[in-house]
Amino acid sequence: MPVMPDRWIRQMATDHAMIEPFEPDQQRGDKISFGLSSYGYDARVADEFKIFTNVDSAVVDPKNFSPDSFVTRKVPVAIIPPNSFALAHTVEYFRIPRDILVICLGKSTYARCGIIVNVTPLEPEWEGQVTIEISNTTPLPAKIYAGEGICQFLFLQGAGPCDVSYADKAGKYMKQRGVSLPRMG
Repeated sequence: MPVMPDRWIRQMATDHAMIEPFEPDQQRGDKISFGLSSYGYDARVADEFKIFTNVDSAVVDPKNFSPDSFVTRKVPVAIIPPNSFALAHTVEYFRIPRDILVICLGKSTYARCGIIVNVTPLEPEWEGQVTIEISNTTPLPAKIYAGEGICQFLFLQGAGPCDVSYADKAGKYMKQRGVSLPRMG
């Protein structure tokens, strides 16, 4: 599977709205970088965070997820408690082509601070804002900066279009906006 280069990502974002809003240049300065890179796209984290807490002694159950497991904060800088976890979402909305699979890797700036970012693959013809899982593996509180880079998406082209896409399956997380919590079905 070839990894698609910047010119392909730019063309797909410009001509087919694959990424909206799309930042055609890598933005740096006093921000954690985001925008188009050589072989990927560095997405920004939005300002909505669902930070896990044990204040209500909830149990995390992926088959019966309770919103009592977290507190919601809409802030420019989120503080993730030590050895804790938060959900967030990308600023960008993605529309994945039928012959593309997208994988995500965390930004090195956060990884070097013990902050791990996880995103499951974006399947062919999936679309929406991406829910991001952020783990603070350190014994210290950690800051996450809204509107700045959080992870990089790599676009892998298959040998041809798949027989069954995420849209064909009517996947449960299709066209999500904001943070999507776990759900069955």
